[in-house]
Amino acid sequence: MIISAALFRFSWWESIFFTNDASGIKMIMPNILVILIACSVLLSIIFFISAVATFRKKKLFSSAFRFLFALLALSLAGLLGMIVIATAGYRAFTHEEIAAVVKIESIGAKKFTAHFRFPDGHEESYRLAGDALYVDAHILKWKPIINMLGLHTAYELDRVAGRYTDLKEERESIRTIFLLSRDKPVDMFNLRQRYSLLRPLLDAEYGSASFINSDKSAHFEIRVSTTGLLIREVGRER
Repeated sequence: MIISAALFRFSWWESIFFTNDASGIKMIMPNILVILIACSVLLSIIFFISAVATFRKKKLFSSAFRFLFALLALSLAGLLGMIVIATAGYRAFTHEEIAAVVKIESIGAKKFTAHFRFPDGHEESYRLAGDALYVDAHILKWKPIINMLGLHTAYELDRVAGRYTDLKEERESIRTIFLLSRDKPVDMFNLRQRYSLLRPLLDAEYGSASFINSDKSAHFEIRVSTTGLLIREVGRER
């Protein structure tokens, strides 16, 4: 019974600090940020209660000092919470990783359907027009100090579109484009572009795109590496 209880406790802590990546390797993930947020909120409550208590004793300087610490702890919780929300949907990687498997199905001249299968198992299909499949992504590269919190270089596929080879057709023909990224209240990629104060946290943020001909039915892998996005053919239908 003691052994069972010990195993249960280990599994509970393991579920907080560890998660499995696509290859089955256990990695420390941003769940630790949730713990830090909870600790910061708890500290802010403790300091606030302490500030009220000292204020009632008419110790104004001590009360102001503790109230300031309460605000700092609450601000830290808010910052960490924003990071968690703004990076929702981003997937961490440290090597080349498959972001999606795509099956191209030609349905006519300069028209095709792209069937996407994502790492989490869900599938989506998009009817596109053009000579090529175009996909782009957002890449976030964190500073080493942020890596210690469990956040590493991450990506999110942003959109898929049909691309024409001829520039005139690109300007005048039917344009088809669809959103691949998840809707979220805030997006870290957009926040970094707007606010320079996030520069100490993010080493770099950039967009990456790739395209490949879609004139024949085929299977492709959309891969992400530390250098950007690429599309690799893995099979062609006859």
